[in-house]
Amino acid sequence: MTGVFARLGRLVGRHPRSTVVVWAVVTVACYALAVLGVHGQDLFDRLATGAPGVPGTESAEGEAVLAAEAPGASSLTLVVQDVPPTTAGVAEALAPVREDLAGVDGVASVIDPFVLPGGATSPAAAPLLAQDGDGFLVVVELLPDLAEDARERALGAVAERLRAVPAALGDVAPGADGLVGGASLVVEEITDQVERDLRTGEAVALPVALLIMVLVFGGFLAASMPLAGALASIAGGLGALLAFTYALDVDAAVVNVVTVLALGLSIDYGLLVVSRFREELHARTAAEVPGSGRGRRRRGDPLVAAAVERTMATAGRTVAFSALTVAIAISGLLLFSPTILRAIGAAGVAVVLVAVATALTLVPALLVLSGRRLLRPGPLTRVPGVRAVLARASDVQHEEGAFSRLAARVQRHPWWVLAGSLAALVVLALPVTHLQLRISGTELLPESSVQRTFVDTVAREYPSAGAPAVTVVARTSLETASGWAGTLAGLDGVASVDPPVASGSVVVLGVRPGSTDPGGPEAADVVREVRALDPGFETWVLGQAAGQLDFTEALTDRVAAAAAVVVVATLALLFLMTGSVVVPVKALLTNLLSIAASLGVLVWVFQDGNGSGLLGFTSTGGIETYVLALVVSFAFGLAMDYEVFLLSRIKEAHDEGRPTDEAVRRGLQRSGRIITSAAAIIVVVFAGFVAGQLVVIKQVGFALAVAVVVDATLVRLLLVPATMTLLDRWNWWAPRPLARLHARLGLTD
Repeated sequence: MTGVFARLGRLVGRHPRSTVVVWAVVTVACYALAVLGVHGQDLFDRLATGAPGVPGTESAEGEAVLAAEAPGASSLTLVVQDVPPTTAGVAEALAPVREDLAGVDGVASVIDPFVLPGGATSPAAAPLLAQDGDGFLVVVELLPDLAEDARERALGAVAERLRAVPAALGDVAPGADGLVGGASLVVEEITDQVERDLRTGEAVALPVALLIMVLVFGGFLAASMPLAGALASIAGGLGALLAFTYALDVDAAVVNVVTVLALGLSIDYGLLVVSRFREELHARTAAEVPGSGRGRRRRGDPLVAAAVERTMATAGRTVAFSALTVAIAISGLLLFSPTILRAIGAAGVAVVLVAVATALTLVPALLVLSGRRLLRPGPLTRVPGVRAVLARASDVQHEEGAFSRLAARVQRHPWWVLAGSLAALVVLALPVTHLQLRISGTELLPESSVQRTFVDTVAREYPSAGAPAVTVVARTSLETASGWAGTLAGLDGVASVDPPVASGSVVVLGVRPGSTDPGGPEAADVVREVRALDPGFETWVLGQAAGQLDFTEALTDRVAAAAAVVVVATLALLFLMTGSVVVPVKALLTNLLSIAASLGVLVWVFQDGNGSGLLGFTSTGGIETYVLALVVSFAFGLAMDYEVFLLSRIKEAHDEGRPTDEAVRRGLQRSGRIITSAAAIIVVVFAGFVAGQLVVIKQVGFALAVAVVVDATLVRLLLVPATMTLLDRWNWWAPRPLARLHARLGLTD
C-alpha cells in the first residue's frame, strides 16, 4: 500500500508543472460551467427548493395524486397594506390595473374584492380582506398548461405590474404599500440567499484560514498551497454538483454544504501533506553534505524528490485513508430514502474524492516547484514581535513540545482526565433529550426577507386565504366528503375545517388546528388523528407536519442499516490501519460521545433559542430534520479524520519500537499542531457560513463547528491520550486469526 503512494509521489515529482496546469484547467472549467453558466445555465439556475420530500410516503403520494387530478397553476398575490377597502375611489383606481394584468400573456384570472358581485361588502370577498380592515389581496393566476419559458416571462411581467399597484393607488390612498409573494418568488429568494451566503462564507473563511496557515507554516508560500487545493476542490465540487442536477433534484442548501466540506477537507489534507513535507525536507537538509546540492535547479533537487516521496508514503497514505473513512461516513446518507439526503450524500462523496485528489497531486506538485524555499524564513519573520510566535507555531523539528508535555500531564492522572472529559461530554449532550425535529418553510429565511414577511402577513391577516396547516385529499364524492368533514371537525385539536372542494376525481379538505404553527406538535397530533381514521375511502394527509412525520419515519426506517454499514466499514478500516480491535472500538465510542455533545449544544442554541440575538436568527422551535442526519454523518467523518491523523503518528512511533506511553506523546506532538490548526481553520470555515442568513445553513455550520471544537480538544487532546494510557499494551490487542489477517492485508509501511 505504501509503495503505491511513493510511486505517485515520484510521478508527480517528475511532472509538477503538467500536474498544476491540468488542475488549473479543471478548476477554470468547473467555475465557468457551475458559476458563470457558459453552457447556458449555471448551477444556481438548476437548483430546487421547498420542503424536502420522501418518495413513497403518504404525503408524497398525496401530492402526486393532487397534481395529477388538478394540475396547479402558478400564481402571485399582492397584499395591499394601509388601504381600507372602503376608501373612496379604490375600486375605480384598480379597474385599469386589473385590465393591464389580465392582458399579460399567460394570465388566466385576476381576482380582488372589487371584482366580485357586491364588491368589498360581499360575504364572498371576506377571505380577500384583512382582518384589521386595513388592506386587501389581489390574486393573479396563470394558465396551468404554460410552457416553462412562457410561465417565467408571465410571472416576471405580473410581479413587475403588481409591485407598481401601490403607486397607482397613490391619488386615492397616498399611504398605500404592498407586498408581492408566491411560490416562485420564495424559491427565487431562497436561491439568491444561498448565493449571497456562499459569498459571505467564503469572504469570512478564506482570509482567516490563510492567516492561520501563515502562523502554522511561518510564511505565505507554504500557507498558500492548502488554499490552492481548497479552491480547486470547491470548483470541482460545484462542477460535480452541476452534473448531479441533471440526474437529481438538488436542494439549494446543498451548495453551501458542498462548499463547506470542500474547503474544510482540502485545508485539512493540505496541512498534513505540507507539514510532513517540511518535516522530511528539514531532516534531509540538516543531514546533507555541504555542497552536494549544487546543480539541483538544472537536474531537479534529489532531497526535494526524496522528501515528496516519503511524504506521500506516510502523509499521503494517511490522507487517502482518512478520505476513505470520511467518504464511508457520508455515503451512509445514500441509504436513506429522502431525496435531499441522497443528493448531499452523492455530492459529499464527490467532494471528498476531489479533495483527496488535490491533496495527493496538486499540493505535492506545488511542493516540488517550491522546493527548499519552504524552509527559508519568510518576510514576516523579520517583524520582531511576530518572529517568536512563528517560531513556535511552525516548529517541525523537535520531538518534544507543548503537545507532548500536555500528553505527559494527562498520563500522570489518566483516570481524572477520563472522568472529567466524559462528564463534560455528557453535560453538553443532555439537551438532546428534548430534541424536536421540523421541516420548516419560509421560517428558514431571515426576518427581513420580503417573502417571509409576505407569508407571515397572509397567515395573520388573511387566515382563510392562507393554506391550511393540514390538507386531506379524499378519493370520494363531494357529498360524502362534506359529511365526513363533520367527523374531522370533531377531532381533538381541530379548530375548523374548510368546505370541501372537488378537484377532478378527488376532494380536498383543509383542516385547521388550533395552533397557527403548521409544523408544531398540535398540527402533528391532528395529522396522526386523521391518519388513524378509516372513513371507507382512500385518503392522503398532506402539509408541513405530515411531511415532518413522514421524513422522520423514513430516517428511523433506514438508520439501523446506514449505521451498520458505516460502523462495520469504519471498524474494518481502522483495524487494517492499526492491527487492533480495541483502538477502533474506542475510536467509535469516543466519536459518538463527541457527536452527541455537538447535537446537545445545537439543540440548546437553535431549538431553545439561547444566543439567537448573537447569531442573528429566530428559533423555529426545533432542528431541521435533515440537518440531524447531515450533522451526524459529517461530524462522524470529521472526527474519524482527526482520529486517523493522530493514530497514524502514534502507530508510526509504536512500530518503531517505542512503548505505548511514549508513542502517544510523540504521536500527539507530531499531529497535535496539525489537528488543532486544521480544527481552527475548519471552525472558521463553518463560522463563516453561520454568518449567513439561512437558518438551515446556520444550524449545519454551527453544529459542525461545535463538533470540531469538542473533538479537537476534549477528545483528541484529553480523552484519547487518557484511554490509551489506561489500556497500555491492550491498545494493540487482536485475536490471533485477526492478527494473522492484518499481517497479510494491513495498511503498514
